[in-house]
Amino acid sequence: MHRLFEPVDIASLVYFRIAFGAIMLWEVYSYFGHGWIKRYYIDPTFYFTYYGFGWIRPWPGNGMYLHFFALGALAICIILGLWYRISASLFFLGFTYVFLLDQTNYLNHHYLVSLVSLLMIFLPAHRALSIDASRRPDIRSDTAPTWALWLLRAQISIPYFYGGLAKLNGDWLLGGEPMRTYLATRTDVPIIGPLFAEEWMVFLLSYGGLLLDLFVVPLLLWHPTRVFGFAAAVMFHLLNVLLFNIGIFPWFMIVATALFFSPGWPRLGGRWWPVTGRKQPRPANTSSLRSGQRATIVLLGSYLAIQFFLPLRHFLYPGDVNWTSEGTHFSWRMMMEFKRHEAKFLATEPVSHTTWEVNPEQYLTRRQQRKVRNQPDMILQFCHYIAGKLRQEGHGEIEVRARVMVSLHGRRPQLLIDPTINLAAQPRTLMPAPWIMPLQE
Repeated sequence: MHRLFEPVDIASLVYFRIAFGAIMLWEVYSYFGHGWIKRYYIDPTFYFTYYGFGWIRPWPGNGMYLHFFALGALAICIILGLWYRISASLFFLGFTYVFLLDQTNYLNHHYLVSLVSLLMIFLPAHRALSIDASRRPDIRSDTAPTWALWLLRAQISIPYFYGGLAKLNGDWLLGGEPMRTYLATRTDVPIIGPLFAEEWMVFLLSYGGLLLDLFVVPLLLWHPTRVFGFAAAVMFHLLNVLLFNIGIFPWFMIVATALFFSPGWPRLGGRWWPVTGRKQPRPANTSSLRSGQRATIVLLGSYLAIQFFLPLRHFLYPGDVNWTSEGTHFSWRMMMEFKRHEAKFLATEPVSHTTWEVNPEQYLTRRQQRKVRNQPDMILQFCHYIAGKLRQEGHGEIEVRARVMVSLHGRRPQLLIDPTINLAAQPRTLMPAPWIMPLQE
């Protein structure tokens, strides 16, 4: 355990601080440039919240624009190492707030950014090449504790490992799905696009993605294979840039994967990096740890245990997670499902025995309509919302049912939701939903 507190070169942490801030600034700019702030957080009248976070709501008026402007300013402060601890803390809170506003905007890389921004609060990445270090010579250092670098490496390893673990299923290994379906939409890519219609290409990319996710971290950890592992990761992420519209995620992972190189690699190739001569003291080789070190180990162990077990919680639910979607969030199941769907929402007034179809366009944006139709938890939330709105309009007790037909990976369409169940009366819990129909085929 003493080795966790031995000093290593701080250069990699400083590199990651600057790169992380730059990518976050790019992300914030994209939200302004593409009009996503208005589309995702101002236009909707209803938001699909995460369980336990229904109290989170967007800022009124132009507040969301100011919020993203503040995130951009905080990203610049992180790059410069200005008021670093405060900036990192506020960025974590501000970004996580945006992440929790609406499930329809869930992206694995946003979840990863939220986790990494939390870790950045506690990493001493501002002790070199920063305004803070220039203003406060007492915090300057050429080294950082080993645990800081390995914590980031562990966090970056988790999406790779669980992304590979999720691919160990029959659809991916034997059916080439959903890779086949995704590639069929990209046959217009110049030069290589026609190859995406070939079966051998479907399975080459399916198995290539599986093998990279499972083995890239071991390759990166072993010095003789590190360069090959990094090169494979870069090619994999650049292919994702070419094929899929997944935002900053490939670039973020390329930047983060470089952390597996020797801690001092950013100093190579030039004299631009100043050396302070200040080192972290090497811990004494004693049989016992100091109380602060023991607390650090407990906190690190607790955090990593959560990160290890949370992606496995879908095994607590019955059925195929790609079908039920129960436990799919926060599990690094990236590009794992493709569903075609049709949905009807039927409202019934029991007193008058009147039933009519509810048009989701009255309540949801186009993006929300696409997302809600195959996600049981969001279907339940929407049915609760419909019942509440209809009661506000003067209707009495309202029952709401959903008839949702879904085709998973080319299977014949079947019912996802039991159409006889009044979803307006069903509670929203973390327990398995008995009204989700089992996958028959």
